[in-house]
Amino acid sequence: MEQDRKPRIAITHGDTNGVGYELIFKIFEDPMMLELCTPIIYGSPKVATYHRKSLDLQTQFTIISQADEAKDNRLNLLTTFDEEIKVEIGQPSDEATDAARKALKRAIVDVQQGLADVLVMAPDTLPDFLSKEPEVLRVRMADELRVALMTNLLAIKDVPEAITMQRIVEKVKILHTCLRRDLRISSPRIALLALNPPADNESEPWGEEEKEAIVPAIDALTEMGIQAFGPYASDAFVGNNDYQKFDAVLAMYHDQGMALLKSVAQGDAVSLATGMPFVCTSPETSVGFDIAGKGIADESALRQAVYLGIDVWRNRRNYDEPMANPLPKLYKEKRDDSEKVRFTIPKAKIDKGEKVEKDKKE
Repeated sequence: MEQDRKPRIAITHGDTNGVGYELIFKIFEDPMMLELCTPIIYGSPKVATYHRKSLDLQTQFTIISQADEAKDNRLNLLTTFDEEIKVEIGQPSDEATDAARKALKRAIVDVQQGLADVLVMAPDTLPDFLSKEPEVLRVRMADELRVALMTNLLAIKDVPEAITMQRIVEKVKILHTCLRRDLRISSPRIALLALNPPADNESEPWGEEEKEAIVPAIDALTEMGIQAFGPYASDAFVGNNDYQKFDAVLAMYHDQGMALLKSVAQGDAVSLATGMPFVCTSPETSVGFDIAGKGIADESALRQAVYLGIDVWRNRRNYDEPMANPLPKLYKEKRDDSEKVRFTIPKAKIDKGEKVEKDKKE
């Protein structure tokens, strides 16, 4: 049955001088992986063979020229360019970057056309092509922690201007949909971190961005039925283990979110790009120039990225199927605000929220 078929996973080879091929070959040394999915490496047979021989890996692959030629129970390798390139393991080069770009472009086209179901990106040095798409939100995950970023790779001086009520609402709505549709969390709780540290003045505990953007956004999201809480100061949020009470966290800038992820997470971190018409995952690991060619690269994060891609692909299909023919709503749902009380910030921290409401009424 079509519903039971194995997903086709498009895996880009990443930077050809890095650890991409090593990670891929190590993952598919295990034949059990081929029972879960039909993998298609987007890359170069010549470069792949070079890496396999230099690392003395035994993983076999079948060369194809089109995605629809991919066979189940095989590691398929789709040729994305024919030019000869020089492999300089452990060294960045324009050739290696261009090879990664060609593989990624071809893989995206094939996934968009339905020739593959999931895109998994091996580590590369390409600019983040997803950061330019406003409807795309990258959710980093490790263990039970999920972190999304309000702003992506902005200079600190540019962050305050990018934080507006409207943008926060848009990001949280995307994150909320991801949690429900991609991860099947029925009633997700989302924490928003503060941009500024709390002030000593209890009557005005927060800065301008919290008062004018973050708190009003939380109020607006609550009216939409989305369980959004905060803002929380980052240090107390981590120190008190408050992150354990939530299904996801929205950080205001890159270092704030990544510091949370790396200080708390124990397992392999992976990334899910949500808000896209197809499933896209990647490991939160570097190109690994310093360990490339030594056979010591840890493939666990890339394996977890493949697992995540398979899970999200199935979750979306299961979520979307009943939505195609929904039953008419026979009664009006009553929103339960009991959980809102559990995660409310102490009164001294939220007086400014009451002041905002009072100003609105006046």
